[in-house]
Amino acid sequence: MDETQHDNTRNISGGTEPAAQAATPTGGRQSEQDAANVRNVQGAQAAQDTASATGETSLPVASPGAAQTASPAAAPESLPGSKIRAFAIGQFGWALLSGIISNWLVYFYQPDAETIRQGQTVFVPQGLAILGIVTVVGGITAFARFFDAFVDPAVASLSDRCRSPRGRRMPFLRLAALPLAIITVLVFWSPINGTSWLNAAFLFVAVIAYYVALTFYCTPYNALIAELGHNSKQQLTISTAISFTWVAGTALAYVAPVIWGAFVPSMGRVPAIRLTFTLMAIVAFICMLVPPLAIDEKRYVRSQPTSESTLESLKQTFGDVQFRRFVGSDVIYWVAITTFQTGLPFFVTSLLKLPESVTTVYFVLMTAVSVLFYMPVNMLANRVGKKRLLLIAFVIFTVAFAFAGLLGSGVISAIPPMVQGVLLSVVGAVPMAAFGILPQAIVANIADASAKTTGQDRQGMFYAARTFAMKMGQSVAMLLFTGVSTIGAAAGTGYRVAAICAAVLCAIGGFIFAFYDEHKVLAVLES
Repeated sequence: MDETQHDNTRNISGGTEPAAQAATPTGGRQSEQDAANVRNVQGAQAAQDTASATGETSLPVASPGAAQTASPAAAPESLPGSKIRAFAIGQFGWALLSGIISNWLVYFYQPDAETIRQGQTVFVPQGLAILGIVTVVGGITAFARFFDAFVDPAVASLSDRCRSPRGRRMPFLRLAALPLAIITVLVFWSPINGTSWLNAAFLFVAVIAYYVALTFYCTPYNALIAELGHNSKQQLTISTAISFTWVAGTALAYVAPVIWGAFVPSMGRVPAIRLTFTLMAIVAFICMLVPPLAIDEKRYVRSQPTSESTLESLKQTFGDVQFRRFVGSDVIYWVAITTFQTGLPFFVTSLLKLPESVTTVYFVLMTAVSVLFYMPVNMLANRVGKKRLLLIAFVIFTVAFAFAGLLGSGVISAIPPMVQGVLLSVVGAVPMAAFGILPQAIVANIADASAKTTGQDRQGMFYAARTFAMKMGQSVAMLLFTGVSTIGAAAGTGYRVAAICAAVLCAIGGFIFAFYDEHKVLAVLES
């Protein structure tokens, strides 16, 4: 494997390792007992790398007794199907909470004229209230995600270095579940029942707290995808499983208008919405506790705590050439998809002139069709590669977002409004399946390849770095959408502009991803 695979990687097939890893001072052949000791600490692969760094051409074969001693550390149990399902239930929980925030925060705090007529209270000042260029909601959400993006590496480093007897990841999941559920509900619980800057200040604190709590759960959780899956195929299987529950959790969040609609006649719009989100948060909390209670991390994970500082780990992570290419496209993708998802309820009410409850119909349809493509995506990824499928998904999403910009316009007036929404949902469902499965598996591949070439198991940092990019993209998207949506608000012109911007950005993201070299990453794993 040549040096373009990783900035710090030398030829793997020749047994060499980065110069920084060549720490063994001896020049002679290690004894069998020495090899066994190294295996017990670092695993069989790390032992081979260390011996190679000393100048040896091959690692001596350990005695049967030594091999038996080393096997528990080198060969953890494979995660059975029941445990994979238990792990995926955790994804359902935090996806539900994430769906509540990503889909309904702007809709709740920056309502359009139609929802105000239906009884929605305006809690924060509206319009371009911050320096005349940013809305209050847009500024708060963008800053919160930007701030939290810098929390991700710190949490990842804490998890990567954790030496708890219960493992590096599960203790974080156990502790973060309840705060995350509570704070999600509090985001919608403004202290003043009317328009007030105090509500804006409360929202500012609550949203930051939400993203920090989400990071403490999601960063260790995502790192387990690479660690519980011991090869590329297992990682893809786990990624597929959690994609099902991610879609289910997100879909339940989409159904929120139907649920709160049942409560509105008896308690009013705002209390009904708050009650709905409280019930959902209870369900999410229970689900998020399933992985740490059902899975003994030590039985299924072979990685060891890292010895790197936060800054060094982050530097080495972004030093990976293939990861930089992937994450560069990913940040652009998140700007595009967040802009689209935030705008979808407005596309329905302002562009198509349909009731807000129809939004749920489209979300559920998109989700259901997407699920139908999950297994085909899984099978095709093993045959044609993840990169090729994801590039196709970029193209389809670009077309779907461009079509969203035409909703309700004279260009497609021959198509009934309801059918326009159905077409958008069906077309968008196909790439949703690919993006629901493949990016997580790709990061797992890159993280494992890096662990092989550097000897440091920094899976948490790789997922944190990806989350960092995601949140930066989401921050930009919130500024973009809340800003452009004020253009020609009465006619919905700003919503069309937002959709077209999403299409252009998605095309750019696909172009950047085309430079990712999947073959090199998989070659490292297979070596």
